[in-house]
Formats: sequence, C-alpha cells, structure tokens
Amino acid sequence: MRVAFKWTICVVALLLTVDCAAQQKAGLAPYVKVDAATVVLNHVRVIDGTGRAATEDMRIVIAGGKITAIGPANAAGSFAPDAKVLDLTGKTVIPGLVGMHEHLFYPAQQRPADGLGLYAESADSAPRLYLAGGVTTARTGGSLEPYTDLELKKKIDGGEIPGPKLDVTGPYLEGKGTFAVQMHELSDAADAARTVDYWAQEGATSFKAYNYLTPDELKAAIDRAHAHGLKVTGHLCSIGFKEAAALGIDNLEHGLVVDTEFFAGKKPGECPDPVAARNDVLGRLDVAGPEVMGTIHDLVAHGVAVTSTLAIFETFIPNRPPMEREMAAFKTLSTESAKEYLLRRALYAQHGANAGLLATEMKFEREFVAAGGLLMAGCDPTGYGGVVPGFGDQRNLELLVEAGFTPLEAIRIATLNGAKYMGKDAEIGSIAAGKRADIVVLGGNPVEAIENVEKVETVFKDGVGYDPAALIKSVSGVVGVR
Repeated sequence: MRVAFKWTICVVALLLTVDCAAQQKAGLAPYVKVDAATVVLNHVRVIDGTGRAATEDMRIVIAGGKITAIGPANAAGSFAPDAKVLDLTGKTVIPGLVGMHEHLFYPAQQRPADGLGLYAESADSAPRLYLAGGVTTARTGGSLEPYTDLELKKKIDGGEIPGPKLDVTGPYLEGKGTFAVQMHELSDAADAARTVDYWAQEGATSFKAYNYLTPDELKAAIDRAHAHGLKVTGHLCSIGFKEAAALGIDNLEHGLVVDTEFFAGKKPGECPDPVAARNDVLGRLDVAGPEVMGTIHDLVAHGVAVTSTLAIFETFIPNRPPMEREMAAFKTLSTESAKEYLLRRALYAQHGANAGLLATEMKFEREFVAAGGLLMAGCDPTGYGGVVPGFGDQRNLELLVEAGFTPLEAIRIATLNGAKYMGKDAEIGSIAAGKRADIVVLGGNPVEAIENVEKVETVFKDGVGYDPAALIKSVSGVVGVR
C-alpha cells in the first residue's frame, strides 16, 4: 500500500509539474501580437538609432529573431510563402530602447510617521511596463532584491514571462549612513571586494556604488568588478566625480546636480547634506564655467559615461510633468500609490522649490555631449513615485529634446549609446541587417513631434511583436503593490 501510495503521489506531482510548465510557456501568448517565421515590415519610416536622418518607405525583413534585410519597400523580389507582411504606411520604427537606469522596485506606500523608507519589488508590473514602453534592454541601476531580479531575468530569458533583456546589478554598494534599511552597509574595503566577488558569481552583470561609500571601498569594488570583466556605475555623494574617475569608475548617474565636489563645505570621504550641496551648486555654479568644464573634460578623458535621468528630476519641479501627460501612467498605480503621488506633487507645487534643478542638469548634459562624452538614458522610477517604468523612459526622450538635443540625437542617446557602453552594439541599439530584431513601431513621426514616442503600437524583441496595450492592461492598478 505504501509503495502504491508513493507512486500515486509521484504521478500527481509529475502531472502538476508538466501542467505548470505548459502554463508558464503559454504565459506570453496573451501579449504576443506578431509571431511568424518571417515578418516583413513594409512601407515604414526607419530611424535607425545612429543619429542619421530617417529614411522613408522602407522594408525590414525579420527571421530567426534577427533583421535579415533592410531596403526600399518597392525593391524587386518576393517574400517567403509563410511571411507575415505588415503594411506600416505612415508608421515609424526606432530601435528598442536601451534603458540604463531602471529598477524593478517602486516606492512602498502607507509609511507610518516614524516608519522606514521601503521599496516594494515590482516583479509583475515593472518588466511588462518597460517592454510596453519600448524598452527591450534594461540595466537595473541598483538592486534591493538581487535574487528576485536574477530569477526574473531567468524567467524572461526562458520565455515564461514578458519583459526586456535584463542587465542585473548586484545589491547597492553602500557605506555607513544609508537612509535605506534594505541596503547592506559595507564595513570596509575587504567587505566591498567580497560583495562584488560573491554577486558576480551569482550572476550579477554590473554594480552600482551609492552615497556613503568611502574611496577605499569604491576602489576595491571597481578593481574586483573589472577583474570579472564587469562595470561599475555610481550615484555618489561622499566621492566627487573627478575622484571617482581617477579611481576607475565606468559610469556616473544623474549628472551635475548630484556631484558634491563643488560644495564649499565638502570634506574628503564624507557625504554632505545633499539639499545644501545641491542648492549651493544651483545658486552659484556656471555650467559652462571653468570648474564644471574641467570636470567634464576629466570625465571624457577617463572614458566615464553619464546616465541622463531627467524624468526623475522633473518630478521635483512644481506642476511638472503636465497632468495630461501623466494620465496613462497614473492609471497603472495602485490606489495608495496614486494618493501618495498626488499629495507629494501638490506639496511641490505649493512650495515651488527646485526651480533651477532641471535646467541646470539639461545644460550639463549638453556640454558633456559637446565635449565628446557618452550620454545614455534611463528613467529611475524612485523618488516619490512620479516616474513609472516604460512611461518614464518615453518622457526622458521628450526631456532630452527639451534640453536642446534633436529628436534623432535623443533617440541615439536612448538606444545605441547604451548598447555601446554595454559592449553590445554589434547586436542591439540600432536597426541594421544582422542585428537582433529589437524594434519599436510608433504610430507617428518622432522627428516631427518627439511626443510620438508615446504612440507605441508594437514592440519587437528578438523578432516577436508584443502588444503594449495588453501588457499595460494586465498590470493597471498594480504599480506600487507588485
């Protein structure tokens, strides 16, 4: 009887396992719009991501997950018998966005008066919203649940759930004094080295240094990451940009408004009050002056990239972004998240602070690019919840144009530049024969109006076309919960 009983349990378990696996593989089906052995995008406007002018009435052939041919739509030749031919007259294609400061978490709400700042993992909503927004590759600019992020990557890569290709950072490399209870405070340089070694072995493909790291800890982290062939970015406070560049950092987040090296009260290895430091910078520094330009040229000389996150800065400016622009993203928020967002937005509108923040950062980014720097883009969905994955990446493109970049330049910053930094520009980042078919179909021309980047109709990742409306609908009212 015992043998029979055990055999029955095993059979039931096996059947359940097979059934679960079948369900997981079928998990993409509700979100797939186009899936064929050969797909032809015909009569389409092509913005290839290199910064070159758009080409009209083109044909793109996709097979085996790659772009196999690009040419005029009226070129001679027949399609494969099984080809799925899409007439995209009046539509525009751009490369899939390469988001370089993304997160798989979002501010948790209902914080008690004496409670801790916490962020909720967005395992369901974030991957879907990134993909719906046209982000086909995303670097997580800091992880609070690195094992969760790594498992999400496995499920996305395995075709079980929708989402972008992920470059998963390890846990934040943070020192003593952090505001976030979810971050480990490093004890010394040896701890920093051990942390990098461990998470590199676990599958992290990049690292991010944070506010309170000491120079010794940052140097140890950079050396170990580079030994593994991995890169380190940083949102720094205790360490200025020039010092970080000398230590070997690869990328710096956010730009000038978080660089404390110009603060009159800055002490070596210490993070000053960030508000006081920022106000000092905004109040007296000339972005085109010798101090800031000296730092810019130093970063360029050291090959240090900068990630633009204008979308998060905008949320601290009174009455920005316009609420009509926010409504699509707003509908994805949970009830509590929506209440918190509106309350905080109203407070910023009432007090009218940070007026020069966005303009100063925009000018810095223009000067950095003009000096030869590599500028990338990401949305950073943190703060008080005013930036939502995917939607924020589109907004960042619009703000780059407001900053003075042309639409073609902004698209390159958000696509090919990130791919180059990651060493993946031979595979992704632009539209060319032989590259992965990571392509966004837009229902308008972003060169005429950059706001047309919001009109995402289909997102191709590895040649499979996903339905953004279905992805967004599946997590409406969920952001801030899961």
